[in-house]
Amino acid sequence: MKKIIGRLWEFVRELSGDDAYERYLAYHGTAHPHAPAMTRRAFYLSEQRRKWSGVQRCC
Repeated sequence: MKKIIGRLWEFVRELSGDDAYERYLAYHGTAHPHAPAMTRRAFYLSEQRRKWSGVQRCC
Protein backbone atom coordinates (compact mmCIF):
# COMPACT_ATOMS: atom_id res chain seq x y z
CA MET A 1 0.00 0.00 0.00
CA LYS A 2 2.86 2.38 0.81
CA LYS A 3 4.35 1.85 -2.65
CA ILE A 4 1.05 2.67 -4.33
CA ILE A 5 0.66 5.87 -2.34
CA GLY A 6 4.26 6.83 -3.10
CA ARG A 7 3.77 6.27 -6.82
CA LEU A 8 0.52 8.23 -6.75
CA TRP A 9 2.28 11.09 -4.96
CA GLU A 10 5.08 11.08 -7.58
CA PHE A 11 2.46 11.18 -10.33
CA VAL A 12 0.64 14.13 -8.73
CA ARG A 13 3.95 16.03 -8.32
CA GLU A 14 4.84 15.38 -11.97
CA LEU A 15 1.39 16.37 -13.19
CA SER A 16 1.39 19.62 -11.20
CA GLY A 17 4.97 20.55 -12.09
CA ASP A 18 6.08 20.39 -8.46
CA ASP A 19 9.03 18.17 -9.41
CA ALA A 20 10.33 20.56 -12.09
CA TYR A 21 13.43 21.55 -10.11
CA GLU A 22 14.39 17.92 -9.48
CA ARG A 23 13.94 17.16 -13.19
CA TYR A 24 16.05 20.22 -14.04
CA LEU A 25 18.84 19.03 -11.73
CA ALA A 26 18.82 15.56 -13.28
CA TYR A 27 18.97 16.99 -16.80
CA HIS A 28 21.57 19.59 -15.92
CA GLY A 29 23.80 16.97 -14.32
CA THR A 30 23.91 14.93 -17.51
CA ALA A 31 23.89 17.71 -20.11
CA HIS A 32 26.16 20.22 -18.36
CA PRO A 33 28.16 18.34 -15.72
CA HIS A 34 30.85 21.02 -15.32
CA ALA A 35 28.56 24.06 -15.06
CA PRO A 36 26.96 24.97 -11.73
CA ALA A 37 23.21 24.45 -11.53
CA MET A 38 20.79 27.22 -10.64
CA THR A 39 19.56 27.45 -7.08
CA ARG A 40 15.94 26.53 -6.42
CA ARG A 41 15.08 30.23 -6.10
CA ALA A 42 16.86 31.18 -9.34
CA PHE A 43 15.14 28.30 -11.14
CA TYR A 44 11.74 29.40 -9.84
CA LEU A 45 12.29 33.01 -10.94
CA SER A 46 13.55 31.88 -14.34
CA GLU A 47 10.48 29.71 -14.86
CA GLN A 48 8.16 32.55 -13.83
CA ARG A 49 9.86 34.89 -16.30
CA ARG A 50 9.63 32.28 -19.06
CA LYS A 51 6.00 31.54 -18.28
CA TRP A 52 4.76 35.12 -18.12
CA SER A 53 6.81 36.93 -20.75
CA GLY A 54 5.58 37.32 -24.28
CA VAL A 55 2.11 37.00 -25.77
CA GLN A 56 -0.23 35.04 -23.53
CA ARG A 57 -3.27 34.75 -25.73
CA CYS A 58 -4.22 32.60 -28.69
CA CYS A 59 -5.70 35.30 -30.94
